[in-house]
Amino acid sequence: MTDYVFKPHERPTLPGSPANPDHPTSRRLLYFLIGCLIGITGGLGNALVTVNLNFAQGTLDLYTNESAWLTGAYFMTNVTANLLLVKYRQQFGLQPFIRYSLVAYAATTLMHLFVHDFWTSVAVRAMSGIAASGLSTLTILYFFQSLPAAKRLAGVMIGICIPQLATPFARILSPHLLEWGDWHNLYWLELGLALATLAAVMSQPLPPSEREKVFEPADFLTFGLLAPGLWLLIAVLSEGRIEWWTDQPWIGWALAASIALIAAAVIVEHNRANPLINTRWLGSREIVRLMVVAASVRILLSEQAFGSVGLLNVLGLINDQMVTLNWIIVLASIAGLATAVLTFRPNDVAPPITVAVILIVIGAFMDADATNLTRPSSFYVSQALIGFASLLFLAQAMVIGIARTLLAGGRNFVSFVVLFGLSQSVGGLLGSTLLGTFQVMREKFHSHELVQRIVATDPLVAARLRASGGAIAGVVGDPTLRSAQGAALLSQQVSREANILAFNDVFLLVGVLAILMALWGFVIRWSIWRRGEASPVVLLQQQMQAQAQAQKGQ
Repeated sequence: MTDYVFKPHERPTLPGSPANPDHPTSRRLLYFLIGCLIGITGGLGNALVTVNLNFAQGTLDLYTNESAWLTGAYFMTNVTANLLLVKYRQQFGLQPFIRYSLVAYAATTLMHLFVHDFWTSVAVRAMSGIAASGLSTLTILYFFQSLPAAKRLAGVMIGICIPQLATPFARILSPHLLEWGDWHNLYWLELGLALATLAAVMSQPLPPSEREKVFEPADFLTFGLLAPGLWLLIAVLSEGRIEWWTDQPWIGWALAASIALIAAAVIVEHNRANPLINTRWLGSREIVRLMVVAASVRILLSEQAFGSVGLLNVLGLINDQMVTLNWIIVLASIAGLATAVLTFRPNDVAPPITVAVILIVIGAFMDADATNLTRPSSFYVSQALIGFASLLFLAQAMVIGIARTLLAGGRNFVSFVVLFGLSQSVGGLLGSTLLGTFQVMREKFHSHELVQRIVATDPLVAARLRASGGAIAGVVGDPTLRSAQGAALLSQQVSREANILAFNDVFLLVGVLAILMALWGFVIRWSIWRRGEASPVVLLQQQMQAQAQAQKGQ
């Protein structure tokens, strides 16, 4: 416990969270701007790596499966760090948590500038995941301070959504940074943002927090079981599609070990008096339903991260040609967040989620007629709809989860933070993996179908072979070699067309799954209406009002 004596209405919502004093408007604005800076800084580091993996392969001399470990290592530590970081903040205080998180983030970013081999790059990305996990929490805390008490749920919405803008921003910034230099220019930008964030936080710190002793020895047993289990699961999801699921024995062994470790951790937690993760609460109908919806929509949103970008890459386009598209996605996403905040209705929080799913349906079906003439402009409307839907959904889902968590008691906060982070991080990774696997399978199917129709005696095929050979006649004089090169060019064209057809199948799959998701959402809403359940946000507001009246009475 700190020496600071809080007034009743200023007391932190939970230990480890800042107090809630009344701030002047100028200070609230400063908290808001710093929150934006922290959110973009925390998300941009991994986004810069993810959208430029091809440059990482060239700079670090990596194979495709090796480069995938860079993002895999980040997710491994980022997903599991909150298992202990939330309790660290509660027991040792908010300010040490902030300082160590920011210093660690700046240090790991600086290390990137001096790393040139595979394993040290993986280690640095893993350290970056831990640091970024702290920044995601810090973003929400700063937005929480930037708004008056009546609108603090909007601060939660904004805080969880701002880091999601990092990926399109990374695609916008990367071409210019790479034009000015090499791969390290990306890290110079990240380092600059990290140092700017450190300076901003030190100049305008959060209010003090309360502390209490929360760590127990069994917490570390749970972490020792659950963290390796999740690491193995993420490794399988990261590498399975690349090395292929049935070709590498280690994938099966890793998946089996992952299931065993996670199951052991759940058993340990289920039998604890004060669990780190409250399995009984997480197993309740409302929480299971919320997390399944959150993970399912996150999988559907992979249409944007994997589908449209993957198709454009197949067509030979890179980030340089997608700058305008990504600006549109950023603006549409901000519009989705603004809509979520401005139209927020505590008594009925489900409709925006249904609207988001319907927008995904429309966007996916709009993308499903791609050809080899498709260009980024073909995706402007569809990807704007999906970008709008992504933050509209995420903001509402986070508020519902926070409300149910606080209603059940602050002791469940660690459980919610860990599970919601899993639903979003692992859900996104699972979405890209599943859609990627489906795309590879459909590409093989379409390749087989197209090749079956290519017969050298067909006049159209013969004409195409001659045209392909004629295209290189100026540089290849040998007729035999020219004919072989013409056949190779035709094979490349067939492969490209098969990939395009496969991506169209991916878009159709996402659209069908989104329709099923929307229908399920209507069933859930009807069931809630029939039982007469009140909105968790309304219940939370009533609980907070009752507590405030009780404090005034004292």
